Amino acid sequence: MELYQLRSFQVVARQGHLTQAAELLHLSQPAVTAQIKALEEELGVSLFDRVAGGVQLTDAGSRLLVDAERVLSDARALIDHAKSMEGELRGRVRIGTLIVPARLRLGQWLRDVQRRHPLLEVHTRLGLSRDLLGEIRRNNLDCGFFLGRDSFSGMSAITLAELGFCVAIPSELADALAHADWQQMNNTPWLGVSPRSTIATMTAELWRQHNIHPRVVGEFDDEATLAELIKNGLGLALLAERTARRFAADGAFVLWRGGEVVSRAPLQFIYPSEREGDPLLMGLRDSLKTIWDLP
Repeated sequence: MELYQLRSFQVVARQGHLTQAAELLHLSQPAVTAQIKALEEELGVSLFDRVAGGVQLTDAGSRLLVDAERVLSDARALIDHAKSMEGELRGRVRIGTLIVPARLRLGQWLRDVQRRHPLLEVHTRLGLSRDLLGEIRRNNLDCGFFLGRDSFSGMSAITLAELGFCVAIPSELADALAHADWQQMNNTPWLGVSPRSTIATMTAELWRQHNIHPRVVGEFDDEATLAELIKNGLGLALLAERTARRFAADGAFVLWRGGEVVSRAPLQFIYPSEREGDPLLMGLRDSLKTIWDLP
């Protein structure tokens, strides 16, 4: 048997669906099916049963998955050990970043990474949290940042900070809304946010909590755009506290109830759990913990 067959076995077992597993493995569904069939023939047992909507492990498959995952873990440990023997970390690392680099302390972190590991080549890719999570799962990124809460199946996550969020109001509505209650806020348009954004999830949760259903204007996907549109009177929006206070201090808009924090979300660093122990990712993680003063 081959390690790639065990890897396919593991991914199909986790996904419960051949097509989804094939997407994560960057293979065609027939190729994954052929690998599973070859593994079953070599082991002499059936690993999966077909069920409505996908596949599920047989009793034998459940028991053998434990062994397969141990073999894969041992193989990864062997690779990590070999890499650690090379001495200096080298190669390319792909990091998913969010829209506000200063919030991530990105410059400080990458400067420290360069000082510690001068042979590392860093590539960054900007995106929204859930898009970056998907790219890490598909192995198109090695690690990245995530704003918000998630179960992070198959991921390791380190919380860097807890960010507060405020409601920003166009200046011309300051007298009417600066101290309004939530029901009054229901009668004013809100700026729509991309559903892939954490701010969209937080906004929807606030509306549910306070039983309001305001009219939504458009759909936008970054804080700078939201701030500009609030400044020009198009509607209200939830903004990160630090961003909101900076713009409010410049007179771009006002903050509801003096900048009351209405919601919070963790800023996290994520990477695949199966790469725990990978010298490259552990080097990045240790540097990041230093920058954020984490144990």
